[in-house]
Amino acid sequence: MPAASSPAVASTDAVAAPRSPDESADTRMSPGGPGYRRMSFALFLAGVATFALLYSTQALLPLVSAGFGASASAASWTVSGATGALALCVLPLSALSERFGRRTVMTASLTVAVAVGLLVPFAPNLGVLIALRVLQGAALAGLPASAMAYLAEEVRPKALVTAIGLFVAGNSIGGMSGRVIGGWIAQEWGWRAAVGTVGVIAVACAVAFRMLLPAPRHFTSGSLRPRALAATVGNHLANPLLRRLYVIGALFMLVFGAVYTVIGYRLTAAPFSLPQGIVGSIFLVYLVGTVSSAAAGKLVARLGRRGTLYLAAGTTTAGLLLALLPQLPVVLLGLVLITAGFFAGHATASSSVSHTATHGRAQASALYQSAYYIGSSVGSAVGAVAFHAAGWAGTVGLGVVAVLGVVSVTLWGTYAARAQRRGTAAGTVAAH
Repeated sequence: MPAASSPAVASTDAVAAPRSPDESADTRMSPGGPGYRRMSFALFLAGVATFALLYSTQALLPLVSAGFGASASAASWTVSGATGALALCVLPLSALSERFGRRTVMTASLTVAVAVGLLVPFAPNLGVLIALRVLQGAALAGLPASAMAYLAEEVRPKALVTAIGLFVAGNSIGGMSGRVIGGWIAQEWGWRAAVGTVGVIAVACAVAFRMLLPAPRHFTSGSLRPRALAATVGNHLANPLLRRLYVIGALFMLVFGAVYTVIGYRLTAAPFSLPQGIVGSIFLVYLVGTVSSAAAGKLVARLGRRGTLYLAAGTTTAGLLLALLPQLPVVLLGLVLITAGFFAGHATASSSVSHTATHGRAQASALYQSAYYIGSSVGSAVGAVAFHAAGWAGTVGLGVVAVLGVVSVTLWGTYAARAQRRGTAAGTVAAH
């Protein structure tokens, strides 16, 4: 297996973390062991708070548009501004976690984000709302990469995919609960009351997270020197496998961001004309993402990492095509498939990054998170533009192109891995 500093091409299936010869001497956490449940639940709650805050305005965009007299593309910046800021800030904040510790940075990030979340309902105009959302996204940037690095350091390799899957499952629960609760509250009392309620829920999650998360036992403080950081980032970007995983994460999230930014506009308009509370409840399909992300480890064990990515891409594509039809039950089925495919693909790609990086794990995860949220920001903004230009079919077309990109990148990885194996075999024969 190549280290993150190696430019050698590797198969996605071949990724494996270093193992101790005597696994019984491994003091890292594992399912059933001391601290594992507390750790899992703490990071689950962190995932809930992160996605609930980050996407708190997404299901409410039609109401935000109406409240400020703004277009769909203008209102979409309350989402893409937050995710874009997260993408830009995740790498520098991950560097702070290398120096000051994962738990410290995660706690600080959540504290600032929930504080801003309590100010969001009082935004006097769309510009201020977008500015607060940008600040909130920047604050949240300290959490995702630090969480992945914490898991890679504190959890045994065999349990890592499952542990990361549970964290991603928290993302799906947060994204779902924030939208569902917000949708019904917004229907009665407006979008300001809705985002305020999400902020209060996030406060509770943040407090419980800090109380439950075990202190790290395997963290080693690193350097904040810019040259050292640049060298680590350069080594990660020199690894073809990591580059492919970053692109895959961005493309999957582009699809997801585009679909869920626009779906509220589609469902509140004819022929569906659904009320805001019902539109918010549509996000209950996130429960499917909770299941598919938590099951990613089993899928990888059965199909391999590339096989799981192909399955996720195929499932997402089927969902996009079904969602084109004008029957509400079929559209809902399409959203179920899109959600299941996205979360399975995301959990697989993100865990592969954590497996591959043997040093500078926070930076490796930060680069993935940066690419991932750039995909979200682009998907939210471009998806809204496509919807304005060509309707729902335009947004679906954008999603299909992105999924084809996932398949192409994964196929290229398969080809590169086979070429490497042939070269290795030829070298072995020549040596004999």
